[in-house]
Amino acid sequence: MSKRLPFAPLAAAVGLGFSLIAGSLAAPSAAHAEGEIRIAEQFGIVYLLLNVVRDQGLIEKYGKQEGIDIEVDWTQLSGGAAVNDALLSGSIDIAGAGVGPLLTIWDRTHGKQNVKAVASLGNFPYYLVSNNPKVKTIADFTEKDRIAVPAVGVSVQSRFLQYAAARQWGDKEFNRLDKYTIAVPHPDATAALIAGGTELTGHFSNPPFQDQALENPNVHVVLNSYDVLGPNSPTVLFATEKFRNDNPKTYKAFVEALTEAAQFAQNDKGAAADNYLRVTKAKIDRAALLKIIDNPQFEFSVTPKNTYPLAEFLYRVGAIKNKPDSWKDYFFQDAKPLQGS
Repeated sequence: MSKRLPFAPLAAAVGLGFSLIAGSLAAPSAAHAEGEIRIAEQFGIVYLLLNVVRDQGLIEKYGKQEGIDIEVDWTQLSGGAAVNDALLSGSIDIAGAGVGPLLTIWDRTHGKQNVKAVASLGNFPYYLVSNNPKVKTIADFTEKDRIAVPAVGVSVQSRFLQYAAARQWGDKEFNRLDKYTIAVPHPDATAALIAGGTELTGHFSNPPFQDQALENPNVHVVLNSYDVLGPNSPTVLFATEKFRNDNPKTYKAFVEALTEAAQFAQNDKGAAADNYLRVTKAKIDRAALLKIIDNPQFEFSVTPKNTYPLAEFLYRVGAIKNKPDSWKDYFFQDAKPLQGS
């Protein structure tokens, strides 16, 4: 019987990136007036709309139309748990994370801080990939395997895996694979999967990291999130009700900036790719990036799509206590209602 590799070499190999969240959970800062917004994003092309907003100074542009100068602070974190903690600690105003973390914090703050989503960041398939040739389906993972996710049990990747497990083994077994998951930032998980030699044999990823991993002939797709839920909006932006109510001009400028960015990215993917490269300084060839973005399954849009099935599932298995009647319960409804789901 082969001996499973210890966690220590894995941690050393992938560098868990705790420095990314250093300082993010500081004591809540004093309430600020109109004209300041602090935004937390994570890793991947799914945050491209924020890259466009940042590169083009769109929040500042729309702030001036509202008669205010807006100071924008950008932070990069890893994992929905860290993002949620930062939002509740008062360290950030706009949180970027998956629908899984959104539903967790919406449920936790229901009737209190009332955290809700501001907008979607688009529709993208997420792949569970593996370098273990024996793993063809999720049923093939064993104690010898570890699956990297941004945040164990909270991230949208973890929730997708639970949803798939419930389909495979029934609702009572929805968390059957949780014991194999570990929290690793996408860049580090991708590097570890490609290099091999650790017990990390799976990664529930996102673009472009899943595409980069698949360039290695030893890596293959085990599960596509679209095959589980259909086309959907996996990543969203959310905020507290207090920030939205106390900063109406700043909030409006942010929403309008994001809406323009979505139209821009959908209509000119080449220019959007340039925005992404300038902001992230990602080490990816522009042609390769454009090939990923041109995926017909990609759609840059602020309108949420097909998020409710996951919400209903999480309530059904007891992962959240409050049952939303529809997606509108966990999204803010503003002047221009989103026609989502």
